[in-house]
Amino acid sequence: MFTSQPQLAYAPTPYSYTPSSNLAASINLDAEVKLADSAAERDLYESLAEIYSIIVTLDALERAYLRDSIKESEYTETCDRLLRQYKSNLADESVSIAFGDLERFKAEWNLEAPKATDRLRIGLPATVEAGRGPSHGDGQLSSAGAGAANASAIVSASENFITLFDAVRMNILSKDTLHPILVDTIQSVNKVTGRDFENKGKIVQWLITLNQMRAAEELTAEQARELQFDLNAAYEGFKATLD
Repeated sequence: MFTSQPQLAYAPTPYSYTPSSNLAASINLDAEVKLADSAAERDLYESLAEIYSIIVTLDALERAYLRDSIKESEYTETCDRLLRQYKSNLADESVSIAFGDLERFKAEWNLEAPKATDRLRIGLPATVEAGRGPSHGDGQLSSAGAGAANASAIVSASENFITLFDAVRMNILSKDTLHPILVDTIQSVNKVTGRDFENKGKIVQWLITLNQMRAAEELTAEQARELQFDLNAAYEGFKATLD
């Protein structure tokens, strides 16, 4: 006589596994799973999620701009806001430590975003980086009014260059001091001229260098000398466009 076998609930295979009825879930499947053990940890995860969202959104924005699917004014405003939000999130020390750097963060979360990577590396909207020349609103300004506006822009650009010179000469070399002044310098220069004057690319490269540093990091003495040399060259190139 054959001993009767209990009927299986599935078709057996050579590698079939029959679960034991004694096994049970070690957790309550109906209970809510906590992703964070404290408010601080929850805030950290939310900030990292926000950074992820900013990178994805910025990449889509850059592609839309390259396809000419968005107005320059809308692109500039949105890009500038995303860049500020990105920097604001990373200003928190705990978030900055968890984030590490952009390449590590992208690798950890399997994120590509090449266009956003380039924009974050530069730290300025493409319209500001390249410059679009002086803007006179809707074109209703009189020639005298336009001339006065341009003269004011020239003075502002010169003052920003001088402020940068003074900071470097006084050995004020931290990223959190130099970066905003350099951004202001590039933006004020672009209000004067959209021409790619001689050595302008060098100050953009310094912006990229500073943008990749942590806020408290400082340029070395050698870097400071190079920056001062490049600033002088760029300032002369800028003044040449005014002749």
